Amino acid sequence: MKKILFLSLIATFMTVSCNQKNKEESTLNSDKTEKKAELYSCPMHPEVTGVAGSECPECGMELTEKVAQTNAADNEATPVAVANEKSSAITATGNVSKTAFPTDAIVSNYLKVKNALTKDDSNRAAAAAKELIATLNGSTTTSLDTKSKNKYNGFVADAKAHVKHIGDNAGKIDHQREYFSLLSQDVFGLIKTFGTKQTVYQDYCPMYGEGKTGYWISETKDVINPYFGSEMLNCGRRIGAVK
Repeated sequence: MKKILFLSLIATFMTVSCNQKNKEESTLNSDKTEKKAELYSCPMHPEVTGVAGSECPECGMELTEKVAQTNAADNEATPVAVANEKSSAITATGNVSKTAFPTDAIVSNYLKVKNALTKDDSNRAAAAAKELIATLNGSTTTSLDTKSKNKYNGFVADAKAHVKHIGDNAGKIDHQREYFSLLSQDVFGLIKTFGTKQTVYQDYCPMYGEGKTGYWISETKDVINPYFGSEMLNCGRRIGAVK
């Protein structure tokens, strides 16, 4: 009788232990699935992904755009940049040759727009934007391969739409600055992909666009803010050289 009771107690203990282990494994797997599902990308560089709040190494922006999950085969087939969950280190991939296309004239005209906005000169910003549109219209892609040509044409089409808003809205400097922030994303991508002979830096103002869109390209090491001009001329920080 005692032996039967002893064996019954052992069986009960093993059943409880197994159930507890299964619950722990289920919770662990659930946590892993949740972590896997919560993958975010950079608003400016969607190829850079990682945990929410990680900093994009390309532009310094936080990863805020939730990424739709794919199956393992898709993940293996598509090279992406992934942030390590422990260190938040991110590696960007997929840039084409940076010597493929000269961008100096585009960058120079962009800087004219930027400098006019730092001086609160809406009319000059509009005039510089029209010069930039002429430069974009006069550029050629004959030296590029098909893949690079498509990338370049995509940058130019997007940039033209934003520059047009700046050029057509003299006297509406807030509107111009809004589209300058979008143009700055285009120019940053253009430089990162095709390079430039000029030494330029990426600057950031956390006060503009709720801290999400206050980026610009500058030729000076001093931070001179195009989004607030004389109101907060030196507001912001330099992220680093754009290469």
